[in-house]
Amino acid sequence: MQMTDLIAKKRDGGALSTEEIEFIIRGYTEGSIPDYQMSALCMAILFRGMDDRETLDLTLAMMHSGETLDLSPIRGVKADKHSTGGVGDKTSLILCPMVAACGVKIAKMSGRGLGHTGGTIDKLESFKGFVTGISEQTFFDNVNRIGIAIAGQTADLDPADKKLYALRDVTGTVPSIPLIVSSIMSKKLASGADVIVLDVKCGSGAFMKTPEQAEELARGLTRVGRLAGRKVAAVITDMDEPLGNAVGNAIEVKEAISVLRGETKGELLELCLTLGSCILTEAGLAAGDAEAREKLQAVIDDGSALRKLYELVEGQFGEAAAVYDTSLLPDAKVKLEALSEEAGFVAHIQAEQVGLVSMHLGGGRVTKDSEIDLSVGVFLHKKVGDRVERGESLGTIHAASEEKAREAAQLLRRCYSFSPDPVEKPPFIKGIVR
Repeated sequence: MQMTDLIAKKRDGGALSTEEIEFIIRGYTEGSIPDYQMSALCMAILFRGMDDRETLDLTLAMMHSGETLDLSPIRGVKADKHSTGGVGDKTSLILCPMVAACGVKIAKMSGRGLGHTGGTIDKLESFKGFVTGISEQTFFDNVNRIGIAIAGQTADLDPADKKLYALRDVTGTVPSIPLIVSSIMSKKLASGADVIVLDVKCGSGAFMKTPEQAEELARGLTRVGRLAGRKVAAVITDMDEPLGNAVGNAIEVKEAISVLRGETKGELLELCLTLGSCILTEAGLAAGDAEAREKLQAVIDDGSALRKLYELVEGQFGEAAAVYDTSLLPDAKVKLEALSEEAGFVAHIQAEQVGLVSMHLGGGRVTKDSEIDLSVGVFLHKKVGDRVERGESLGTIHAASEEKAREAAQLLRRCYSFSPDPVEKPPFIKGIVR
């Protein structure tokens, strides 16, 4: 086979065969196919698309480009959750303990944050001593014993995606549904879970800007997952403003703990109940969403979900006492209120820009090697639809210095748009694809 012929075939609207796709992924992973040819193929795919069979073949070829995780040593139904990325997304810290407390095993590989989106691994490292690079045996033992383990992704898991994602990022080929689907699902399939639930973000702070784009992606993800023999569901959720109130690392952990304690309600809890209901029903542990939601709410009410978070942290050598005493978590030296210069109703919050405010404070990475400050971030006091008076606090800045705090307060004010009239908040859950 010649790569030039395959590029031309896709350029002209042809469908690549299973063998051709395997040849391409094998060659690109090994280095015999150069970046410039692969970027040309990605551009052809961007314009011409792929059918379901091609997308599945691409996903499986990428999945098998490196190691796959065999979860057979873990007893029971194994589940995983993936978010397409957002600002203030601490869902895994709440959802995974809830689901584990209901009897589903959570064997999760997570990543670090980059840019304005935070990573679950960074948030968990807010617990002093927490180890994400645990051995495979410890990972399996913890899931069997506790019901949950969250570890960093191994270098040998899906190496094709690591190369291809970096290439797409610099060649303008990120917004291709088949390439996004194969990128997400190849990692999820390689991670070995029986049940996969996907949180597809939609809005100004997400990659999918419109509900139509998000639904197309959700349907592509679930189709490929089902074709690969897994139980998959996707929930389309709003990302026109940050999720919850906290944006950072340790302050997001504190908010997650507040939800698990039953103290914080609202959209964050609703998202976890919705995603958790999909997991329990797909796993066969609930006959329907109503029963699933009752079980999930019960483990919050009786404290067993919070206990699971404690056991997760303790099992990975972290300071688990911080689950019950959040004063032990990193705390910023400076706290400053960002006071509103306008009065009115909050019409919009630029979610991505709020993420960049946290990043400006040191709570995010410019590159994968950047050091982050786990204590800094933003806690929003006003969300879309809320009434704000002039001089009232929009949010609390958590910073390492007075200068950084003042700069961040000014940046946060610019993230808000106001209306003189009451604003109706759009539905948070925009759809479920099963």
